[in-house]
Amino acid sequence: MDAVEEVKGRLSIEDVVSEYIQLKRAGRNWRGISPWTNEKTPSFMVSPEKQIWHDFSSGKGGNMFSFVMEMEGIDFKAALELLARKAGIDLDQYNSSAKRNGPNKERLHNLLEQAAKFYQVQFSKNQMALEYVLKKRKFSKETALQWQIGYSPNNGTALIDFAKKQGFTEAEIKQAGLSTQGYKGGIRDMFRGRLMIPLHDPFGRVIGFTARLLQDDANAPKYINTPQTVLYDKSRHIYGLHLAKESIRKNKFVVMVEGNLDVIASHQAGVHQTVATAGTALTEPHLKALSRFTGDIRLAFDADKAGLAATERAIPIASRVKVSLSMISMPEAKDPDELIRKDPKLWQQAIGRNQYALDWLMERYEKELDIDSAPGKRQFSDVLLPVVRALSDDVERDHYLNTIAEKIGVNREALDQKLSKTDGPETAQRRRPKVKPQPVDKKTVESKKAQDQFLALMFSRQTLREFLDIITLEMLYEDNARQLLDFLKTNPDFKGKPAETEQLKPLADYVKIETLLYEELYQGLELNELHYEAARLQARLIEQYVKNQKMKLAEKLETADESATNVLLGEAKKYDQLLNQVKGAAYGQSQSPS
Repeated sequence: MDAVEEVKGRLSIEDVVSEYIQLKRAGRNWRGISPWTNEKTPSFMVSPEKQIWHDFSSGKGGNMFSFVMEMEGIDFKAALELLARKAGIDLDQYNSSAKRNGPNKERLHNLLEQAAKFYQVQFSKNQMALEYVLKKRKFSKETALQWQIGYSPNNGTALIDFAKKQGFTEAEIKQAGLSTQGYKGGIRDMFRGRLMIPLHDPFGRVIGFTARLLQDDANAPKYINTPQTVLYDKSRHIYGLHLAKESIRKNKFVVMVEGNLDVIASHQAGVHQTVATAGTALTEPHLKALSRFTGDIRLAFDADKAGLAATERAIPIASRVKVSLSMISMPEAKDPDELIRKDPKLWQQAIGRNQYALDWLMERYEKELDIDSAPGKRQFSDVLLPVVRALSDDVERDHYLNTIAEKIGVNREALDQKLSKTDGPETAQRRRPKVKPQPVDKKTVESKKAQDQFLALMFSRQTLREFLDIITLEMLYEDNARQLLDFLKTNPDFKGKPAETEQLKPLADYVKIETLLYEELYQGLELNELHYEAARLQARLIEQYVKNQKMKLAEKLETADESATNVLLGEAKKYDQLLNQVKGAAYGQSQSPS
């Protein structure tokens, strides 16, 4: 992975943009007021899923780097440096000299993949591990294979010996988080005599392990994780996301549980939109990563002190990230795995009975405290006011202040006074653009918008590609648009096949913008409406092209002799004939398809 992909992996585009523009959620996307035009209705769109932005009013669009370049008035290198600092990435590690001396991430990925396979082989030979997974946990063989469950031998250096035979050095084994320093010198396996659960990045690559003790040992922790490495960051990693993301998109919500084995049990029970973090330590990067897929996040944490504390921390974070956080209660069991083993249907029913997190929190403290007594009123408000103060939405904050005042029977003014003395997080200031927005040329913007909207239709709807026949590369305004037009003409039956898609990689961001345009403007329209719009946009492109070409001819005619004049007039006639082919369509007079 290069520096650009590393930055994209760590930062979400909506966070970068929202430092300059106030964004509000609009379905899967975010909207805001364009910084380049004087619009009153928001037409600036950000797609977290596609990691691109597009300004419908000015026709501009791109990824997080192009946005920062526009707003700060800097080149790509400076934008990369700015965003890398924000993401906490040291760009020096990507320099050729640093690559020679520092960790080779591809080799570490390879080492971890090899380690996962090694542990899987050991698992198939260890009766205790097999009985725990297949009989006690009741996971199927298919589930164990899908999640690459393994076992680490307890002889001290089994994995190290294996890795060295595969050509890896002791330094690489340590950098991957697979070894620890021995008491008597040398290195030993980090994981020994444990059930091994590989941790994957969103692309399905192994980046570390969670290891569970199989035999009781009062002197050893039940679970240990890979330490922080160049590949694994506990505060950002979401377990199971690589297998859950498609189901999250489809179901439009995600279930977050405490344990990795709970995730596996939930997937086996058919609830595939389930993920986990390292314990209850839910962070802002976790919620931001999930918000790219859905705004509905449901937590299935224990209702113990740790679960309550985790919920209190998570509510303000969810408010900042602009996601809906709710809780799943399981009175029939202590955790999802136990509930699933009783009856998978009970788990499926539980995730449908989710309760908004702050309401859930208030209910729990109502049961724990005597809110009719003065000490109970004080404790209830002590716990909840910091959470309410941290809410980013004024209306929601006011609602819960009224609710708390009503529940404990106090005057709202008294509660406001206490709130003013309650500590809360500081509100982040929005950055100001370094460059003054330049006025946009309306004719150029309209021409570019017609170009992009026309190609959005052509790319997404194969049945409309007859309109490409008379459109030429010269009629378009940008290289990206010309390259996409050339691709569609060369591949008229394009339907997204891998071999064809490979050719579009250099245009990846532009294609994402075109897809976003289609989704926002045309999805759901009838074919005759799409046909009408394609004809109108085709006519606009040709009309503008003919107008520009005739202006050039007029300049040449001023100095042309009789022979050259006849040639130029012949060219003008050809442009008129081209224009006649689409006459009327630009002004809404096209015919619907028969």
